[in-house]
Amino acid sequence: MSRQRLGQHFLADLHWREEIARAIRVSPHSTVPLPRDDQHCWIEIGSGHGEMTQHLAAMATPVHAIEIDETFLGGLRHLAQKFPNLNVVPADVLETDFEAIASGRRIRVYGNLPYYITSPILHHLFGFADIIDEIHVVTQSEVAQRLAAEPGTSDYGYLSVVTQYYTRPELVFEIPRDAFDPPPEVTSALVTMRLPGERAKLSLSDPASYLDFVKLCFSKKRKTLVNNLRSLAKPERVRKTLAALGLRTDARAEQLSVSQLAALQAGVAGA
Repeated sequence: MSRQRLGQHFLADLHWREEIARAIRVSPHSTVPLPRDDQHCWIEIGSGHGEMTQHLAAMATPVHAIEIDETFLGGLRHLAQKFPNLNVVPADVLETDFEAIASGRRIRVYGNLPYYITSPILHHLFGFADIIDEIHVVTQSEVAQRLAAEPGTSDYGYLSVVTQYYTRPELVFEIPRDAFDPPPEVTSALVTMRLPGERAKLSLSDPASYLDFVKLCFSKKRKTLVNNLRSLAKPERVRKTLAALGLRTDARAEQLSVSQLAALQAGVAGA
């Protein structure tokens, strides 16, 4: 299968590689570069030709380059001869145990993500949230905006809540189509997600139940919470809980923050 069919677009432009390297603090020209004695490791998702791998490996900390396409493994292994701190991992990221790879180190992640599986990859990463401190990904701008969207905006949805539950996302900058080979059909963006997110403040006893509740809240985005939660609670119970939280009784999920959704879940369950 060709790399393009796998959804990858190579970051061919040297200028934009350096801009990303500066932003994620692996360039000697970064305003505040990472310390050379950093005790983290880097895990790179979809290393391809090694365009950004070299920037990561130059920091001298362990770098684990995950690559599913056998076409690029030879080149990455050749690169590993230059950088003994580089470990090439021929694997599918969605089946990769990040904790096993990290071997006790805290993790920083970088990836130029195939657009069509950005969400599954992020969900997989969030499963290792306890040992990850930073996630830096290049993805399509539309998805980047959804990750960092605020309540009350059209981009805010389930993916926004999940991302902000685990991380503190920031859309760093957009990257033009012509920076890639082959050029994607859309503009891309670098998103930085620092951990922990709202999860640390909420300390929920059952995060999985909360995320299932959020998914139900957003199940029909044009519908009110009263309607979307009918399978879980009677309308009057939902209205009563919303009013107790100082929210409109006809509120929609897109109007509630991560913490407000958690309070709604607790109120509906305890009402």
